[in-house]
Amino acid sequence: MKLALKIDVNTYHGTRDGVPRLIDILKARGAGATFLFTLGPDRSGRAINRLFHPGVFSRAWRNQIVRSYGLRTLFYGTLLPAPDIGAECAGIMRGARDAGFEVGIRAYERVLWQQRAAGADAEWTRRQMDLACARFVEIFGEPARVHGAAGWQMNRYAYRLTQRLGFNYCSDTRGSGPFIPIYQAEIIACPQLPTTLPTLDELIGRDGVTADNAAERLLELTREPPQTGHVYTAQAEFEGKRLAPVFEKLLDGWRAQGYEPASLHDYLESLATRELPPHEIAAGPVPGRAGALALQGREFLAGA
Repeated sequence: MKLALKIDVNTYHGTRDGVPRLIDILKARGAGATFLFTLGPDRSGRAINRLFHPGVFSRAWRNQIVRSYGLRTLFYGTLLPAPDIGAECAGIMRGARDAGFEVGIRAYERVLWQQRAAGADAEWTRRQMDLACARFVEIFGEPARVHGAAGWQMNRYAYRLTQRLGFNYCSDTRGSGPFIPIYQAEIIACPQLPTTLPTLDELIGRDGVTADNAAERLLELTREPPQTGHVYTAQAEFEGKRLAPVFEKLLDGWRAQGYEPASLHDYLESLATRELPPHEIAAGPVPGRAGALALQGREFLAGA
């Protein structure tokens, strides 16, 4: 049974420091994974106002965001210049690919996408996705085949563009298993591989979960494998830095449970003989995270 590892890379420091450590951890265990990169400027400081939102502040406090992201990161794009991640860390990104890992797009500018994408118009959405695709080609010399939206934030135009820009599959949503997305009765011919498990920053600090027992709590959720396996989202700023020991426990535990940690590509290939069901796209909350996220909704025309 495959368990896909989707690794979100949000910041300059996450790319520079977290990605190399994650590569070492994964290679030591023979695990596959997909790295989804933020490719433009790191303007994380522009998200500082969101820290005062009750849900965001609670999550930031629980997960020691300053310690995980680094103090400088919280001022990039405001009091400090925004480093261009794609320009300054291209070698590290190519290093992930050259080490045998799948690479794809998270966003051109992560904070901007998370703040505006859900309500953005067609022109803005196309501009942002074009910038990300162009920068990806500059770095890797070929188009990206997988997209995973920052903050699980999407809109009608973004779903359409996943087809037009040539993505083979995407992981923009939260849900229970792979599906063909239907957005307001419009079929999107690009499979979604939703994140099926909670992230560490959603778990830690809630219901008695700490960094010391977070791996055990997640392993409880994967003890009984579903028919289509799981997709787990790691973050370079957490699992690639101070929560690396937790990630190592997870990888070893999943191996013991009979899972094979794999890229999104290999995960989908293992399901190639199955016809993916169509599901509507919904929006709603996820425990431990603020705001509405793109969700896998009910099966399209179920019971009709």
